[in-house]
Amino acid sequence: MAERSSWSLAGALRGMFAKKTIDDDTWDDLEDALISADFGPDLTDAIVAELRAKVARYNTTDPADLQRMLREGIEERLVRFDTTLKLSERPAVVLVVGVNGVGKTTTIGKFARFLRGYGRTVVVGAADTFRAAAVEQLATWAERAGAEIVRPQQQGQDPASVAFQTIERAKAQGIEIVIIDTAGRLQTKGGLMDELTKIRRVIEKQATIAEVLLVLDATTGQNGLAQAEAFVQHAGVTGLVLTKLDGSAKGGFVLSVQERTGIPIKLVGQGEQIGDLTGFTPHVFAQQLVG
Repeated sequence: MAERSSWSLAGALRGMFAKKTIDDDTWDDLEDALISADFGPDLTDAIVAELRAKVARYNTTDPADLQRMLREGIEERLVRFDTTLKLSERPAVVLVVGVNGVGKTTTIGKFARFLRGYGRTVVVGAADTFRAAAVEQLATWAERAGAEIVRPQQQGQDPASVAFQTIERAKAQGIEIVIIDTAGRLQTKGGLMDELTKIRRVIEKQATIAEVLLVLDATTGQNGLAQAEAFVQHAGVTGLVLTKLDGSAKGGFVLSVQERTGIPIKLVGQGEQIGDLTGFTPHVFAQQLVG
């Protein structure tokens, strides 16, 4: 973890912008830094081209101007997307999807804690019913978060029936937010998407689905997004949750993933503790990323 966190975009830019003037090396260094931060080549080229045009238009050679333009340009791109969680329904049902291994279970626990921090009552449905260890892990996180949990009554129970029982519990007890965990088995994409469709259909007979949140591991960058394409295409995803966004080389993934999918980032996880999940604020993020 320490090794991955030792490089950050803000740190790389700090030295670049400390120079006395903007020169050819500045542009080369900026391009290298953005690529290293996982902006991707297309987005890097677009950002650098925009900045070159602005620098020429304003006839500036001051690196501080370039830093400000970069920060403002990133923020402008980020604010095109509505990052607000839509949780006004009662109960508000949130489906959480994503491939196994991205931190989905821990994210659900952190999200439950996040909601509890705003005084909301929460019940979690353990609808990834084929992995007993996942159910136990989810139960531990739910307990830590102060949320109720509905478990499968037996291993391999129909996931849609667990979702149904969870919403029944919420309605009976007046619980405000329902979070449904789902399976993420990549090797059976077709069956997995059919399963998600069935879960959605069962839920929608009882309540409106407020959000479908796709969890992505920021440290896997573009590869992680490629793995998750099936969810983006078929699961009706309304928002992204980025885990392991620890100020490492992957900060640019935040921008590139929104631009590639057209789906807003709604939550970010920046640590291992239960409180390390926050709403996504473009202005704050651009400030942290660029300095």
